[in-house]
Amino acid sequence: MKKTKILLSEKELPRQWYNIQADMPNKPLPPLHPVTREPIGPDALSAVFPMELIKQEVSQERYIDIPDEVVDLYKMYRPSPMYRAHNLEKALGTKSRIYYKYEGGNYSGSHKANTAIAQAYYNKMEGIKRITTETGAGQWGSAMSFACNHFGLDLLVFMVRVSYDHKPGRKVMMNAYNAKVVPSPSTMTESGRKILEQDPDSPGSLGIAISEAMEIAMQDPYTKYSLGSVLNHVILHQTVIGQEALLQMEKAGDYPDVVIGCFGGGSNFSGIAFPFLREKLLNGKDIRLVTVEPASCPKLTKGKFMYDFGDSAGMTPLLPMYTLGHNFIPEKIHAGGLRYHGAGVLVSQLLKDGFIEAKAKLQRECFEAGVLFARTEGILPAPESNYAIAAALDEARKSDLAGESRVILFNLSGHGHMDISAYEKYFEGYLPDHEMTTEEVEAAIEAIELPN
Repeated sequence: MKKTKILLSEKELPRQWYNIQADMPNKPLPPLHPVTREPIGPDALSAVFPMELIKQEVSQERYIDIPDEVVDLYKMYRPSPMYRAHNLEKALGTKSRIYYKYEGGNYSGSHKANTAIAQAYYNKMEGIKRITTETGAGQWGSAMSFACNHFGLDLLVFMVRVSYDHKPGRKVMMNAYNAKVVPSPSTMTESGRKILEQDPDSPGSLGIAISEAMEIAMQDPYTKYSLGSVLNHVILHQTVIGQEALLQMEKAGDYPDVVIGCFGGGSNFSGIAFPFLREKLLNGKDIRLVTVEPASCPKLTKGKFMYDFGDSAGMTPLLPMYTLGHNFIPEKIHAGGLRYHGAGVLVSQLLKDGFIEAKAKLQRECFEAGVLFARTEGILPAPESNYAIAAALDEARKSDLAGESRVILFNLSGHGHMDISAYEKYFEGYLPDHEMTTEEVEAAIEAIELPN
């Protein structure tokens, strides 16, 4: 099996995170108070986040130093490798060159560790004793559980029920790292009980789990809330991926025509894409940045750009984003990390302004792409990553039809070792496809109630 591995030395590990807000031509609209609808400042977020993360959330500085303690933990698995996918190229018969940045080689099995370590550190430095969070597919909960245990913090994880039932291995992994895991919606919170009264068999959603985690955090001054995607500071921490990828492409003597990432809330796409977008904005590099979401949860491709809540109970500030409505309950697809109703503010603004592209794909096609990737490149991808792989195959095939040769880079955001049941259903022919119609999207958005 031919495989070109492009490595960086420990000395080349980034010592700063890159902040796209410094270079955006149009800055995002401000968050609004959930009741008054007036713009809010950093102090309004202090009940749920430590102040250093709030400062990063609103910062306009281009680079923010990574603390030494965070760098030391990054060194366990970073810099992460990049590969030239020779065998995949051969199987496709393509003239294009395909590269992937592999983020599954750490304790959590995904890119989520990059922000989990940073968030746990800043909470520890502020004297916080416990963190609450949510997790969809379980990668984020796994990442946060190890990071919290390392820094001596308790962790309570609300895991979306459909994933809790489908992926018991993730729960066990979080327990091993000393976290408490509760299926969401739960009877532990008022917001969870309300959902269960309406639908005792609710599969849950990330929006519901966020509400539950925030509700618990706001009851105790020594407890804070942590989010694994969407927010500006989360995306900031993930830019170590793209910064390394820039150096690795230089070492390979190549440069991508297109950079691809799957999309749930925005963290893994932004992590690899934003440093390349910087090169486009500041240095005029001709590059396309493509993000891929499920056709069953198409907020970027069919949703509405508007102010909406980040959670189902309406506890978060109102954020300007592409959304399907905060009460939206996605279909039970196996890419649990992509089942979120809204998109991050930064990605939403950049898509609105035309600096990035978005596409939606069906689940079975993406699993087919993931299986081809596993058979050629030797890594079983996470279901979420399959969407990026499928889009990369699209780019290669389109390039060949046009008689062109493109350089394609995608973020392989995690491995699928905990997702064997999903692959089993695919092989047995029981993996359903679902595409949300425009009419269903309009109905979902009309159903939400926002303050006047």
